[in-house]
Amino acid sequence: MSRSSTIAIDGPVAAGKSAVGTLLAARLGYRFIDTGVMYRAITWAALKDGLDPEDEASVTALAERSGIEVTEGDASGVSRIIVNGHDVTGVLRTKEVEQGVSLVSRFTGVRSAMVARQRALAGEGMLIMAGRDIGTVVLPDADLKIFLTASAEERARRRHQEMREAGQTVELEQVLAELIQRDKLDTERANSPLRPADGAFVLNTESIGIEQVVERIIGLAGDD
Repeated sequence: MSRSSTIAIDGPVAAGKSAVGTLLAARLGYRFIDTGVMYRAITWAALKDGLDPEDEASVTALAERSGIEVTEGDASGVSRIIVNGHDVTGVLRTKEVEQGVSLVSRFTGVRSAMVARQRALAGEGMLIMAGRDIGTVVLPDADLKIFLTASAEERARRRHQEMREAGQTVELEQVLAELIQRDKLDTERANSPLRPADGAFVLNTESIGIEQVVERIIGLAGDD
């Protein structure tokens, strides 16, 4: 069996998509694209321009005209996110962006603009793409589809730790409440709701470690 050329990884916030995708890409020699940062980049740009994140027409127009570049990962697997010439990699996890991204990402026009760019990025193959609608919408013909999951409590704990390491002061209870609200928005939105794609392998990252998850996916991806 030949190895999968395109691997789609979906799942809710803090399910481990970025950690798994980064390590998996390093192991396979593939490129890794975290599409969530693209929506965060548009959210950052909207806030920078003083737009209301709930103004669908203005945010959609911004998404359609903005230049977004996802660079190749460096030695540590970290990609840089460039928006209209500005490196915004370090500002995409702020509280303001965190609160606005679910609003921005639900807009049909924004998603259409991002999906077109994501498909273009995937065109060359040898790529792992992570997000919330990769296997269902962006790459429905991906060679391998993975859906990562974990309990809301475990995911909140992970996100809380990330925020603390980034110097943000926030209570775990607040992180959990916001994560549950984000899950609700993502799963109930009319356009591209979060759900496992047909034929996706569902892996719980709470019960096994990241390395084990990666080994499992490599097994599912097949041999060269």
